[in-house]
Amino acid sequence: MSPILAGVLQLIALVAALALAYRPLGDYMAATYSSRKHLRVEKIIYRCIGANPDTEMRWPAYLRGVLAFSLAGVLFLYLLQRLQGSLPLSFGFASISPDQAFNTAASFVANTNWQSYSGEQAMGHVVQTAGLAVQNFVSAATGMAVAIALVRGFSRARTGDLGNFWADLVRGTVRVLIPIAVIGALVLVACGAIQNFSGIHEVGQFMGGTQQTNGGAVASQEVIKELGTNGGGYFNANSAHPFENPNGFTNLFEVFLILVIPFSLTRTFGKLVGNVRQGYAVLATMGVIWLGFTALMMWTEFAHGGPALQAAGGALEGKETRFGIGGSSIFSVATTLTSTGAVDSFHDSFTAFGGGIQLLGMMLGEIAPGGVGSGLYGMLVMVVIAVFIAGLMVGRTPEYLGKKIGTREIKLAACYILITPTLVLGFTAASMVLPDALGSILNTKALGAGPHGFSEVLYAFTSGANNNGSAFGGLNANTPWYNTTIGLAMLLGRFLPMVFVLALAGSLAGQKPVPETAGTLRTEKPLFAGLLVGTILIITGLTYFPALALGPIAEGLS
Repeated sequence: MSPILAGVLQLIALVAALALAYRPLGDYMAATYSSRKHLRVEKIIYRCIGANPDTEMRWPAYLRGVLAFSLAGVLFLYLLQRLQGSLPLSFGFASISPDQAFNTAASFVANTNWQSYSGEQAMGHVVQTAGLAVQNFVSAATGMAVAIALVRGFSRARTGDLGNFWADLVRGTVRVLIPIAVIGALVLVACGAIQNFSGIHEVGQFMGGTQQTNGGAVASQEVIKELGTNGGGYFNANSAHPFENPNGFTNLFEVFLILVIPFSLTRTFGKLVGNVRQGYAVLATMGVIWLGFTALMMWTEFAHGGPALQAAGGALEGKETRFGIGGSSIFSVATTLTSTGAVDSFHDSFTAFGGGIQLLGMMLGEIAPGGVGSGLYGMLVMVVIAVFIAGLMVGRTPEYLGKKIGTREIKLAACYILITPTLVLGFTAASMVLPDALGSILNTKALGAGPHGFSEVLYAFTSGANNNGSAFGGLNANTPWYNTTIGLAMLLGRFLPMVFVLALAGSLAGQKPVPETAGTLRTEKPLFAGLLVGTILIITGLTYFPALALGPIAEGLS
């Protein structure tokens, strides 16, 4: 079987699996977030945290819950790392330095999972499981809660109420993430991923000699890092490591885990607003962008010019032979179009245009299908903008799902889409003029980094501000400058957009519904889905075009 055919068959199998899971999982999540009943374990949690899950919250109260919980997570994870040297099961690893502890705490709480360290050489079992793995669950549940709050903004009228953050957080964790994670971890263990608490030991090498390695609760952390679109690896090689991702089947299974909740949330959206065709329109938009990017990536990596690459069947440098170009391309696009920093190949070794596709996927806002929760609310913000543009074209007041898109709503949506480019381009520009920051570019001389060196810096801040977490590995980001600035980019890029999303949700929930008329834009039709795709590519894509021209485009044309 040719490598190209193998890649196409993997893509077909993945689409089929996602299609089978779409309706049942989407309906289950809709029932989860609309249920009035509380499980016994949930009641225990509410008593422990002192929350009343039946209290309705307006958007300021909902936002305070999000920020307070996330701040507590940052502080707890920071202290856990700073105290690592005194904790059991730490294998003698020293406590993490202040700047790196801040960076890692911000990273995992913000659902970014950017890592400027080698996990197996820095973190013991307690930090990995009680700190990082826990944040993998709750940061994903936080994103889902904010998305559901925005959906309630469209479905509710004249109340301003968005539900209860603590109930949404607990239900997303207990009823959605944990059950799927348990099943997924069993699948990974059955296929060869490790799950233990063993210490450091010597293992033999294929070419002779030995090396030190350590075990860990890898399968359980691997499954939630993918399912929650987190991305932090137990090992420095991340999902390219055979302990995390043993073979081609687990590779495809992990891609399925990355995509299944973000895609299925469109069904949840349709059910909660009472119109499943609206969910299908959003799904179609996500699917077109995802399939288009995947096809472009596979074409770029298989057809890259040069006799050596053509003899090898494509650009194989930095890719695992057990996954091949097809599997690596599918994984790469899935992670960069979602907020997942997991990698099964070396992104820095992709072709110039392949790296550009990875960058553009994140720059679009990771909305196709995006992160768990963040992809849906990001896409719905783009829907608001597309409806507004359509209203300007036909000369009538724009409306969506019976809610008018007025001055306040469009200002909030505009602020949402301006935050991330400001962070990415601002921090990148500063890094390219500071000698110490330029000195972190490892593959060339500091002041002659060229387009690829610029791409490495641009990728780092694009990944951080968009809460992705993957990296171009030629940049040494474990410095005070990058640890601090990327940490700030991750926190601001995660929580500032949530402010505007929840404010938008509150504004919509307080409106009186407007009746549908003959002039109402049919937002469930293919025409609107096409307009939405164009809006995403033009508004967000062109924002970054000058930076892309200086980086991957210049490198690819040179």
